[in-house]
Amino acid sequence: MTSPKNMICLWYERDAEAAARFYAQTFPDSAVKAVYRAPTDYPAGKAGDVITVEFTVAGLPCLGLNGGPVFRHNEAFSFQIATDDQAETDRYWDAIVGNGGQEGACGWCKDRWGISWQITPRVLTQAVAAGGEEAKRAFTAMMQMKKIDIAAIVAACKG
Repeated sequence: MTSPKNMICLWYERDAEAAARFYAQTFPDSAVKAVYRAPTDYPAGKAGDVITVEFTVAGLPCLGLNGGPVFRHNEAFSFQIATDDQAETDRYWDAIVGNGGQEGACGWCKDRWGISWQITPRVLTQAVAAGGEEAKRAFTAMMQMKKIDIAAIVAACKG
């Protein structure tokens, strides 16, 4: 198997394979491509332990690295998933938060491994991009939400 020339590397304490499998089950155009195991014992583990996992999330190639507890995730990196309707927004939000994740503000949430996600309806992105008063109203409405409520965004845009 040929790896992509460039991919995002995500550091996990020890659950890269579980995370990759969750993402593959949750998002379209996502899959676990390969699981690589340690060929010998090493300071933090044993021969046969999963070291890296190649996977895609919504078409984006990633490498999960089981590197131990040295580094933690933060909001400086996030996946942004554009959604087309409330059902899709709810499905992704509920999958992440309901699988041991946590809610954030303004469409942000974290999965149980600490990876940040932005579940962002296209209607919100379009409203903010429109500029002017519509953008201000949509942005003000968003700032008071956790999961984005599309009907409330549309109502805010209309004034």
